[in-house]
Amino acid sequence: MARALVWFKRDLRVADHAPLAAAAACDEALALFVIEPAWLRSPECHPRHVATLLACLAALGEALAARGLPLVLRVGEAVEVLAQLRREWRFDRLFSHEETGPGWSYARDIAAGRWCRAEGVAWTEWPQTGVVRRLKDRRGWAGRWQARMAAPLVAAPAGLRAAPGFGATPLPTLRELGVDPAPPTPAAGEAAAQRTLQGFLAGRAVGYRRHLSSPLTAEDGCSRLSAHLAFGTVSMRQVHQATEAAIAATPHRELAWGLRGFSSRLRWHCHFMQKLEDEPQIEFRNFARSHDGLRAGDGVHPGAVDTARLQAWCEGRTGFPMVDACMRQLCATGWLNFRMRAMLVSFAAYHLGLHWREPGLFLARQLLDFEPGIHWSQMQMQSGTTGINTLRIYSPAKQQAEQDPDGTYVRRWLPELGTAAYPQPIVDERAALADIKARLYALRQTGPARDEADAIQARHGSRKAGLPPSAGRPARTRRKPGATPDDAQGELF
Repeated sequence: MARALVWFKRDLRVADHAPLAAAAACDEALALFVIEPAWLRSPECHPRHVATLLACLAALGEALAARGLPLVLRVGEAVEVLAQLRREWRFDRLFSHEETGPGWSYARDIAAGRWCRAEGVAWTEWPQTGVVRRLKDRRGWAGRWQARMAAPLVAAPAGLRAAPGFGATPLPTLRELGVDPAPPTPAAGEAAAQRTLQGFLAGRAVGYRRHLSSPLTAEDGCSRLSAHLAFGTVSMRQVHQATEAAIAATPHRELAWGLRGFSSRLRWHCHFMQKLEDEPQIEFRNFARSHDGLRAGDGVHPGAVDTARLQAWCEGRTGFPMVDACMRQLCATGWLNFRMRAMLVSFAAYHLGLHWREPGLFLARQLLDFEPGIHWSQMQMQSGTTGINTLRIYSPAKQQAEQDPDGTYVRRWLPELGTAAYPQPIVDERAALADIKARLYALRQTGPARDEADAIQARHGSRKAGLPPSAGRPARTRRKPGATPDDAQGELF
């Protein structure tokens, strides 16, 4: 008999789910989700993440039950859970999607693979994004992404043969998991993802290109699909194909223009995840090792992290209104548009002189849509430690003038602005920027830094070769001298 265990991770849906479809062909099957202590105690986990996960699992459990398959939920380290479950039920196949996650999940998957080999369990993994495992060369990557996204969606199986003796596991509460109460979170699960996608395609995408930069308009003008993609309640392929179909079907020029802008950015999602897949250590150390020692906190610099500056940045009390308002919104809601995220990181790196690791962990906890590959690549990109990208130094005053000209946004999130309760700027902007820019530009002119940049570009830089002509692709723009293909990215979602 073929007995298949479907291991759900960040793919909490039944549609376009290859492992679940494969299990339908087996004699017996079970669905498993493991709530892992390694995740709960990780520095990027926040109660809002756990609360959203539980909501996703509730929806997934109902969808699986309707197809005859109970969702078995276990709390524990993954390999121990797999071993215990195999003692209860002798499954011989393990089906799952590939995952490009943080270091703890990478170590977990290595251990799971070792256990499967020792136990004679055949573990099959399917890709669910454009990320390519064991990629040798980036040439042709964009074409491979396009081919994956154009492949037929996997239909949700109508019925599965469940292993006897198992029932669905009741979901634990946050308290039972030892997790603090969570702030309110948006609707979660596969149906919520589809509502969000369809609402965007049907009309919210009008003005997308104009709306995504300002925190005043981005809240409704962006797709708001990033958290659903992070939890896997919708697949990247579903989003891509639905977007392309909407572009082809709509007679509305403004809607089509917005959807094309959105479509052109979907590839960047997987492009940045590929960087972490190819080089997992970028979660912990600089892309460009020539930049080690540039700032305190990278494990090389002899100085200590300026905890007072870090704390002020985390609490939204730096004395720079646009920075503080954005941080307050993020902490309160778990979401912020991409340009303002980039400004927060730029300010931490250039104005405050902080290494990206500690600010990155704080942001990871706040962001409901935390996606490790995008997150750590962007933390380094916006901090200037990739060695290949144009330095992006955001002026908070300029961003406020452009994105919140009448002060509506900063007043909403900083009610104490203009009173004695609001702090003075914690840093002299001109002096701080002059110092870091001088050091960074001098460093980038050195021979070792230039040689390293060439190697980084060869390994991680974007490649457009292989992409077919598409209405979703943006027009070619003239690149600034010294800029790399990554600099054309604009915004993500």
